[in-house]
This record gives sequence, structure tokens and C-alpha cells, in this order.
Amino acid sequence: MRLRTKLIATSLLLLAFVGAGIAVVSYLAMDTYLTGQLDQQLRRSAQAAAGAPGERPGGSGSGTTPPNPLQAPGQGEGILMLYVVDGAVDQTRSGWIDLAYQQHQLTAADTAKLRALTVGAAPSNVDLAVGAYRAETLETASGSLVTVGLPLGTLNDTLSSLGLTMVLVAAAGLVAAGVAGTVLIRHNLKPLEHVSAVANRVAELELDTGDVELMERIEPSDNDTEVGRVGFALNRMLDNVSGALAARQESESKVRSFVADASHELRTPLTSIRGYSELVVRTQHLDDGGRDAMERVRSQSLRMQNLVDDLLLLARYDEGRAPALAELDLTELVVEVATDAEISDAAASARTGAPAHKWSIAVPDAAVMVHGDESQLHRAVANLLSNAKKHTDPGTSVAVSLVSGPDAVVITVSDTGAGIDPGFLPRIFDRFARADSARSGTDGTTGLGLPIVKAIVESHGGSIAVASSQAGTEFSISLPVAGPA
Repeated sequence: MRLRTKLIATSLLLLAFVGAGIAVVSYLAMDTYLTGQLDQQLRRSAQAAAGAPGERPGGSGSGTTPPNPLQAPGQGEGILMLYVVDGAVDQTRSGWIDLAYQQHQLTAADTAKLRALTVGAAPSNVDLAVGAYRAETLETASGSLVTVGLPLGTLNDTLSSLGLTMVLVAAAGLVAAGVAGTVLIRHNLKPLEHVSAVANRVAELELDTGDVELMERIEPSDNDTEVGRVGFALNRMLDNVSGALAARQESESKVRSFVADASHELRTPLTSIRGYSELVVRTQHLDDGGRDAMERVRSQSLRMQNLVDDLLLLARYDEGRAPALAELDLTELVVEVATDAEISDAAASARTGAPAHKWSIAVPDAAVMVHGDESQLHRAVANLLSNAKKHTDPGTSVAVSLVSGPDAVVITVSDTGAGIDPGFLPRIFDRFARADSARSGTDGTTGLGLPIVKAIVESHGGSIAVASSQAGTEFSISLPVAGPA
């Protein structure tokens, strides 16, 4: 759940709880107040009825009919009275008054409910056939019992109206608070959304290599707020990271410059070493040991020359030099490289007597055109085939295929060797990364072959992937197809 939604929901929930509490307290307070008012009115009416003439000893004289309190001036509509004299109901003075001030007799059921009330007890609610009443029973001076009741209809209507009003006002208040809260929270969280956007853009940058400039920053805001402090802290972090990246870039540039300069300087003496070693072999009479030593000097200088050439090539790629692109037939290139690798492997097998690898080539019949540097792509495919031959046992199957799609072409080199150690796979394209024990081959490597392949492929706008298991290893090069001329 988003923070904005959570804040709004929490605020509305708290407001609803507070509003409900206020409404309940207000409703109960009004109920208590109105009931108290009604009880006071009821007590006055009951006391007046209990003290009416004819209820006081000798108040009306013998043989005189007592006056009817229901018809007395000031009695409100709906009032009821029940007189019980010597255990019998006095029907003349018992009944209830309607809105037209007409007296009506009480039903037997209502009479029974009223007579069941406790004499002298506090007023209580009674549900009668004529409606809900608040009633009280008192004993008169003459010993009779009089029960007086006032209708609860007006009180209940008032409470119902109050409750409905509070519900409507609370609902309207929640809606208004929700709208206002949404606007205010959205406004206050807008800087935080900007912080999130900046962080996401920085997270999408490739910071591991190359010259990276972190230009993204948070606009200064009030540092007294939490959002402002987050933005300030993020800016400081970006400044720190930017400085570290600049230092890394400077260090890498120095290393590349050193490698390039050193490689250039090494080419001349290495060429001299090879030349003089060959000259010695051709012009001097050497025994077998001396001739073998000079041959080792020549082979090691050649190996060193290849290493220097690899370092120079990687240095050029690090400088961002674009390859010389031209339209070429990838089908022809793959067949040529694979055929050369197969012939070379067969020749080596004939010299050593070890079984040759089993080679297979699968390419389309039609030409597959791409824009690329032929010599570089030739080297990339040759490196993969050389790795497959070096790092697998003799007799292992090696397959190379070319598949053309609508947007990309894929060159796949796979073998049925022992596979690569899963712990080494994440570092397999790192420079000088070596894992001689990852496969069963015994030939050492410089650890620059696969980094060169990766650099060549990426300079052509492509990508390289590797998948390996105990059943074998597969390298896949994906290159964009050549667009229309």
C-alpha cells in the first residue's frame, strides 16, 4: 500500500473513531437531558394528581364526585392516568388524552402493565398499546394509587433526528476530510515523490564501468521537515558517490594509460627477442638442448606478444573506439571460422595421437547480413571455439550454429564437456579471471579471451550469455541484424 493511501486511510479511520465517540457521547447526553426534563414534568403531573381535591382527607366532602385531573387545565396531549381506589380502577379518572384533548379508556392489557409498576419507584418506560410512555406511580393522601404517564414520542423523535443529523454530518465531514486530506497529503508528499524519482533514475544508471556523471540532485527544500532532511541526505550521498566514481574513473584511466603505454613499449623488445632467437637458431650451430631452449624463448616471446596485443585491444575498447562497420555475411564467417577450428584440431590430433573433437556446424542456407568489423567478429567466434577445444577432453562434441531472427542473429557455441563451476560463472567475463579446474582441460589461459569476446560483441551493439551444467556449456552471441541500406 502506498504511503499516501496509508496516511489518508489512517487519518480517516481515526477521524471516524473520534467522530463516532463524540456522536455516542452527544446522543447519550441528550437522551439523559431530555429524559430528565420529561421526568421533572412527569413528577409535577404525578404530584398534582396525587394531591388533587378528593385525594386529600376531607378534601371534597362526602358524596361529592372528585374532579377529573385529566381534564384539568394545563394537561398536555397524550398524558395518561390510572386511579386505583380500594383496589379497583376508577374508570372516570383513568384514561389518556389524544391530540384533540379527548379522553380514551385504557385497555385491560395497558391497565395491567401500569398496575404492575412499583409504587414510589423512579419513573420507567412502559410500552403500551397507545405508544411508549414514561410512567410513575404514587400513593395519594387518601391511600389511593395514581399512575401518571407522559408519551415518549416527542423525545424519541428528537433523538432520532439528532442521530440522523449526526450521521449525515459525520459522513459529510469524512468525505470533506478525505478530499482535503488527499490534497494536503499529496502536496506535502510531492517532494518525497521527487526524491523517489531521482533515486530510481540513479539506480538505472550503469555505474560499474565508464565515465559516469551523477547530475541528478534533489531541489533544496526546508530541512526542518522530514522530507527535506531525506532530500538533503540523498544529495550528500549522491555527492559522495559522484566523488567516488570520479576517483574510480581517474584511477581506471591511469591504469588503462599505463597498460597501453607499457604494451606499446613491450612490442619492440618482444619483436627483437623473437628476431634474435630465430637468427641464433639459423646462424649458430646449436646442440639439441640449445636448439630446444631457443625454441622455448621464441614460443614464450610469441605468447607474450599475443598477451600484449590482447591488452592493447582491450585498451582501445576501453577508450570507446568504435569498430569499422561494414555489411558482411555472418553465415560465411561462421563456416570459415568453424572449418579452420576443425582442421586445426584434426592436425593437433594427428600430432599427439589424441582423439579429435567432434565438430558440427548448423547455419542457414541463405546469407545472414550484419553490420560489423569482420576481423573482430572473426576473432570473437574463434575465441569461443578455441575455448571449447582447450577446456574439454579430446573426443568431446563441439557444435556451432547460426540462427537469424527478425531483429537479431544468434551465434551459439556449445560443447558436451564437464561444464563450468557455478561459482565461477559470475566472473567468467572478468579480465584475468581464470578457473583451470572448472573444466577438464589442461591448457592454461591468460584470462583475456572471453573479456575480449564480450568487448567485441558489445562494441557491435550485441550481448553475450553463457549457460553451463554438468552436461556441457553454451555461449550465445546476439547481434542486431543489418537494417535496410
